[in-house]
Amino acid sequence: MGTQYVCLISGNDEKGDGSESKPFKTALKAIEVLQGSSEIKIRKELDSPFDDIAKAQLKKVKKLYEEKLKKLQKLSQNSEKNLQEEKKKEEEDLKRLENAKSIVLVQDSSLPKAKNCHTYDAITLTLESTVKVYGVINELPEGKSAPDGHELLVDYWEIIGKAPGGDEAITNKVTDDAVNKEQLYDQRHLVLRGETVSNVLKVRSITVKAFRDFFSERHITEVTPPLMVQTSVEGGSTLFAFDYYGDTAYLTQSSQLYLETCLPALGDVFCITESFRAEKSSTRRHLSEFTHCEAEFSFIDFNDLLNFMEDMVVSVVEKVFADPEGKKLMSVLHPEFVLPKKPFKRMDYGDAIKWLKENNVTKDDGSFYEFGEDIPEAPERKMTDTIGVPILLCRFPAEIKSFYMKKDKKDQRLTESVDLLMPNVGEIVGGSMRISDLSELMAGYKREGIEPSPYYWFTDQRKYGTAVSGGFGLGVERFLAWLMNRYTVKDVCLYPRFIKR
Repeated sequence: MGTQYVCLISGNDEKGDGSESKPFKTALKAIEVLQGSSEIKIRKELDSPFDDIAKAQLKKVKKLYEEKLKKLQKLSQNSEKNLQEEKKKEEEDLKRLENAKSIVLVQDSSLPKAKNCHTYDAITLTLESTVKVYGVINELPEGKSAPDGHELLVDYWEIIGKAPGGDEAITNKVTDDAVNKEQLYDQRHLVLRGETVSNVLKVRSITVKAFRDFFSERHITEVTPPLMVQTSVEGGSTLFAFDYYGDTAYLTQSSQLYLETCLPALGDVFCITESFRAEKSSTRRHLSEFTHCEAEFSFIDFNDLLNFMEDMVVSVVEKVFADPEGKKLMSVLHPEFVLPKKPFKRMDYGDAIKWLKENNVTKDDGSFYEFGEDIPEAPERKMTDTIGVPILLCRFPAEIKSFYMKKDKKDQRLTESVDLLMPNVGEIVGGSMRISDLSELMAGYKREGIEPSPYYWFTDQRKYGTAVSGGFGLGVERFLAWLMNRYTVKDVCLYPRFIKR
């Protein structure tokens, strides 16, 4: 190559601290570019002439350049070495996993206890997977604790169903976040696996059995009424309608009317089945589909009905706590629960109106509730929670109750009706004596503007051998919400149904 000319920025070659100055970096770059040149001329300023580079200066710069080059080569070699080592480790891991697949454990009872080893399933086991374990169940050593006081010493296990784990783990999909309750309902099938929900559903099962046992002990016959109906029980505004072979039919709001038809044939009867209310509300105690425990009795009076409801609630709770599993679960779900005692407080509707006024419980506009008006959920709960005990609220005005309710003998403005109110929940039972007189029933149809003809089969009960009767309907989910201290009835059923869900 010929003569090369290089312009260096003025300044020292080195800072003295081992680092390279800008001019020195420029010189090194020049050496890199000019390798093999026969002659190098430099100038330190733009307006100065080019001079031959000093041999000592050239030697020094070349030496530093060579050192830098070696350093870069070493770094490159180390980087390549690291990459090779990582690749080798990855290959070894993959090979180890592949080899693990060939290891299959087979239980052999003739050999000593099997030892755990790093099989493919063991290495890749994820949370929420299903496994089968083999071993011996022993009593726990002194000072140790576990469910039922026993432990399982595992000799051998195998995978049944491997879960995805990672981001797909159930625990990453369902979190008890009040802001995202809708997600919990979307993932209800996974939420069910949580310990709390599982315990709630177990207590539900024990409670429903306790109701059935209570009725069975009193020789009351269980029946299974139809859920598809053509008549209303609680008013047409809350009926779910559907097409039934070209005719309009509805999902039942209550099985009461069908139960009444069973009385002459079977005596006292009950059912535990679903009812449906198309109420466009999403309160703590409303569901569009709920489990209804209903019963009807012949030859009783109003006081008999109140006593029965009282006995039923107390007895069912006692049965739940008499069950070992029920008692254990309740100690976790509601450890402060106090078993109710008889007699319950009995209060007439008129006295409830007085209580609301005396305690300054008003409507939204500031006015007081007056005799003849329905008492909404909020003030009713306020009264119940303040009094703090179960209340049998009795004798509501006829105008705010159903057409089939019998009028009070002492005051024809009122009915022999009752709501059982529980602290923290409100109404859990509604009942009444039923109209037994045909003319009085016809007057009830007229008062409520109901066309009697579709009810001919119910009217016939008063035409062909009528008898005094009464009954009630209990919302199982409301009972359970009270029993287990759950905030909403949605938390005590398998898959809650409510508006828009």
